[in-house]
Amino acid sequence: MATRNRKIRKLRGSRTVGWGQVGQHRKSGMKGGVGKAGLHKHKWSWTVVYAPDYFGKNGFYSLSKVRKAKKWINVGELGLLYQSQKEKKELNGMPLLDLNSMGYDKLLGKGKVDKAYSVVVSRFTAKAKESVEAAGGKISEASIER
Repeated sequence: MATRNRKIRKLRGSRTVGWGQVGQHRKSGMKGGVGKAGLHKHKWSWTVVYAPDYFGKNGFYSLSKVRKAKKWINVGELGLLYQSQKEKKELNGMPLLDLNSMGYDKLLGKGKVDKAYSVVVSRFTAKAKESVEAAGGKISEASIER
């Protein structure tokens, strides 16, 4: 069709361009909302065709990979812990504390170590290692066999 014969050419200059008395097709009312409004409602067919992956979750975050310490102890409490032991053990002339067998998952660095201990634990902080070694002790890593 020739451009000169199109309806819009004939309606140029009219106020409403053929859409009624009070200007329908003018403002945002005919768009069905602003932005992403209506994608789950009246714009669902548009969503299905043009943005099918817009809704929903993607993948998962496994908490089993992030092992949080359930029970921990500070280095300042090692002396009390050794005194409360019924069966006291030694390793290389130092008192032995097997924190894994006592149910502790991690050794933290708060407090001061009163004497040299040989500590066996699965995880520890850098400050805890520094404190134990400054007192002349030794930390060895051990895997959890629980």
